Amino acid sequence: MTDRRPVSTRSRRPSSTRSRRGTTAYERTGTVAGLTNVRTRLVGDRDGVAADAVVGLARAWATAWRLVKRGWAEVSSVVTGLGWTVAVLTLVAFVLGYRFGLREVVVVGFAGALLVVVAAIALIGRSRLVIRMRLPQHRVAVGDAAGVVVTAENPVRLPSVPTTVEVPVGAGLVDVAIPSIGPRGTFEREVPVPTVRRGVLDVGPVTGVRADPVGLVRREIVWTAREQVIVHPRTIAIPSTSTGLVRDLEGQATTDLSPSDIAFHAIREYMPGDDPRTIHWKSTAKSGALMVRQFEDTRRSHLVVALGISRAEFADDEEFELAVSAAASLGARAIRDGREVTVVVSERTPEFAKRAVYAVHPLPTVTPTRLLDDFASVGLADACLPIAEVARIVGTDTAGISVAFLVVGSTVELPALRLAATRFPVGVEVVAVICEPEAQPRFLRVAGLTVMTIGYLDDLRHALHRSAAA
Repeated sequence: MTDRRPVSTRSRRPSSTRSRRGTTAYERTGTVAGLTNVRTRLVGDRDGVAADAVVGLARAWATAWRLVKRGWAEVSSVVTGLGWTVAVLTLVAFVLGYRFGLREVVVVGFAGALLVVVAAIALIGRSRLVIRMRLPQHRVAVGDAAGVVVTAENPVRLPSVPTTVEVPVGAGLVDVAIPSIGPRGTFEREVPVPTVRRGVLDVGPVTGVRADPVGLVRREIVWTAREQVIVHPRTIAIPSTSTGLVRDLEGQATTDLSPSDIAFHAIREYMPGDDPRTIHWKSTAKSGALMVRQFEDTRRSHLVVALGISRAEFADDEEFELAVSAAASLGARAIRDGREVTVVVSERTPEFAKRAVYAVHPLPTVTPTRLLDDFASVGLADACLPIAEVARIVGTDTAGISVAFLVVGSTVELPALRLAATRFPVGVEVVAVICEPEAQPRFLRVAGLTVMTIGYLDDLRHALHRSAAA
């Protein structure tokens, strides 16, 4: 028994010693094998005062560098190009003036330093005004009055300092001068939005400007978010009966005879192959021969409006605007009447594309507003399909077309329109609307095609009345 105790004691000591040494080493280095972070890259597994000093210096340098970058960003956003020029000239004037004893140059340096001080004083403080922007209408038509209302409120008990805010309107910039506002007072001004042409205009954000008289510094404060004003094309109200399309809920009867439909046409003798269910037994009993009922084929009216956007098909922009208004009027009227309608324009071909894009772009016809929203951004294209190819795609991909309107410019000749009309299935009524500003309205019927020439948008209504009466 005396021999086993020393052996047991010697076997436990090395194990406890290794455990204590391993724990101490982990706590001392604070690293794990394979760990890679900033500390290990700087000092590795070394420990001690020197390693801690290196880590502290690295942290201080990182903090200082972040502060320098933040400060430089703040200064760069405030100092203008003229401000940097004046600062450099001031420094150069002091160096050259004192180096070579040029008093005039030193005076220039002091003048620049004075301007810098004045600019710094101009940035002291901040405006307590609360500025808001309100759009009474987000959608207007061409020529309608539109504007954005800028409201400034002074919530404190002291009068405010006069200031100026900037309101971007489309490609322009409007300066709104806000005078001194009394305690708890408000100031309101309406900024007009141009609606001469259709399009989507970005309005805002309202930006507060604080600058020195010379323009060395400029600090901007964004008060509001950016809004959009959609300028719709001008449209006219087309009576639903003027198009001469569908006059009942079931469909428009055609001259195509059918053995089974709901529009009754006549009674005729039975022929082999006729459906026995169409036998008219009363007529059969009177005549002594089998008689069947004959129907006229009916269909729901599917209206197609195709607008050409190729620059080669229009003489100028005014002509294209008239075409857009005509197409928008036809599409919006059909949607309001609950018709099945498809409105398309040609897809644009990218500038550097290897081949032409053979496709059309359908516009949404869920509501008239959605349709007019998309018409607001439709523009001419240098590279796109002509109206004949647009008619081919629509005629092939759209089922059940009854009437197709092709809206084009004055440069499209009659042979091209007749070619476009042949691209639709047999039985489709094709109407070409030629838009030529200030032209005398004309009406022409050729085989399978009706051609209307309008000089003003109101001529479209009269032309459709004439088409329905013809």
